[in-house]
Amino acid sequence: MSVNRRQFLALSGGLVAGASMASETVRKVNPKNWAISAEGHRRADLQNGTFLNPVLAGDYPDPTILKDGDDYYMTHSSFDAAPGILIWHSKDLVNWQPVGPALAKPLGIVFAMDLVKHNGRYYIYIPFMKAPWSPPLKSFANIMVIHADNIEGPWSEPVDLNIGGYIDPGHIVGEDGKRYLFLSGVKRIQLSDDGLSTVGEVHHAYDGWQYPDEWITEAYALEGPKLFKRNDYFYLVSAVGGTAGPATGHMVIVARSTSVQGPWENCPHNPIVRTESEQEYWWSRGHATMVPGPEGNPNKWYMVYHGYENGYRSLGRQTLIEPMTWDENDWPVALGGDLSAPLPLPLAAGTTSRPHGFSHADDFSELLLGTRWVFFGASANEQQRLSLNNKTLTLEASGSSPADSAPLVQTVGDHAYEISVVVDIDVDTEAGLLLFYNSRLFIGMGHSKQGMVTYRGGKSSHWRERAPTTNTLHLKIVNDRHIVSFYYSTDGIDWQRHGLRSEVSGYNVNTVDDLQGLKPALFACGKGQARFRDFRYKGLPS
Repeated sequence: MSVNRRQFLALSGGLVAGASMASETVRKVNPKNWAISAEGHRRADLQNGTFLNPVLAGDYPDPTILKDGDDYYMTHSSFDAAPGILIWHSKDLVNWQPVGPALAKPLGIVFAMDLVKHNGRYYIYIPFMKAPWSPPLKSFANIMVIHADNIEGPWSEPVDLNIGGYIDPGHIVGEDGKRYLFLSGVKRIQLSDDGLSTVGEVHHAYDGWQYPDEWITEAYALEGPKLFKRNDYFYLVSAVGGTAGPATGHMVIVARSTSVQGPWENCPHNPIVRTESEQEYWWSRGHATMVPGPEGNPNKWYMVYHGYENGYRSLGRQTLIEPMTWDENDWPVALGGDLSAPLPLPLAAGTTSRPHGFSHADDFSELLLGTRWVFFGASANEQQRLSLNNKTLTLEASGSSPADSAPLVQTVGDHAYEISVVVDIDVDTEAGLLLFYNSRLFIGMGHSKQGMVTYRGGKSSHWRERAPTTNTLHLKIVNDRHIVSFYYSTDGIDWQRHGLRSEVSGYNVNTVDDLQGLKPALFACGKGQARFRDFRYKGLPS
């Protein structure tokens, strides 16, 4: 039968004891409703049988999720990150822990992938986009695959499928037992039985669902095909409307067929997910994967997709989950409203809440490359620049500024936070602390023997801060809901506020047309080396 959101909350015990029925209505969320970790991160699991999106806060876009027995594994577009393709593990879809990176040396910018398991083996189908730091690639978009016997690796080197000009691969086994990839467009190509090469040519598969022309979107952009078999049908879940631009653009549409060859019938209530107003809490919701829930109920499924947080596009596209069910005609029905209110935790019977995420602070006693830190826009040999010894990270200088230095960055998802680090430099080295969006847009401080360099808007500022030119300097950045303040100190006790403050809400995709998030970063440029110690992170009340 058809189940609406009100019925879902009642049937699943989603109303917390003592809560009024008003709590199930769509409302703007109070940010203080999130659970808070010891380090100050917001957490989705509210520890009362409910959760509040996002399940992964920060720039974790284009989620692809695999249900493997009682386990869920997920990864995201890693773009310019090296190592890339961080895999996550969960038992309940809400609490996630990192497994580790699957791609040590990206061949290009990594767009939306598909993580699948077939005949006991794991595969990740990857589109590599040509970048200035890439080795030679045949096309601007190149689909390859890596594979492993164990989700923890080791993963193979990328195998070129010789599919050029397409992105967003989606894997499915057809009614004929053959393997197929669906591609942006939506196109289709057959795979070999081992999934490591193609058979035949790319064919057109699906025309999409056309929304009304008066809807305000970025572009039609039929993309992100994800497929699965349920009962008698193959379901094709895709996205239209564009992933950025207006808040009301992105959306989730569904079609189905009894054959992977088609024809495809569109869902009568498409789109099944869409941000309908910029007053909603989550913008540009789309690029969904559908999976059965951990409860064991065949009608309790979940969608995992991304969205921008209203007022915080600078954090990037964050991972969201939404409960769904199936109506009497076997079409999916979304149950989460606009996701601004707590929802019932999808916990299987007998399970308990698990740890979530990882600490962002780093004493550099171990190298968590690919989990905590990644290089941005790195060449294949970038990791040779880095070493650890005696709780000190040493970074060889590269490039002439943060823009071409391949900085170390990490993803964060809080509205307000404070970061600090101790920097020690060689005489010809400039090194420092940034909030980094991409090579064209960043903000922060560079410490050198010639004086402090202040960066705003992706370039050095006219501002001349009279900071000490000692070898060692403590640097601190506070980002308080887009208001950014810099500090420096010679001893880490007495801090001097930098004379310039900034506002960074515009550091987002609609400013520079690049799908990233604003992230803490360490950089070293010029000549010589820089040494970093005691990186600290603290989430602040918002």
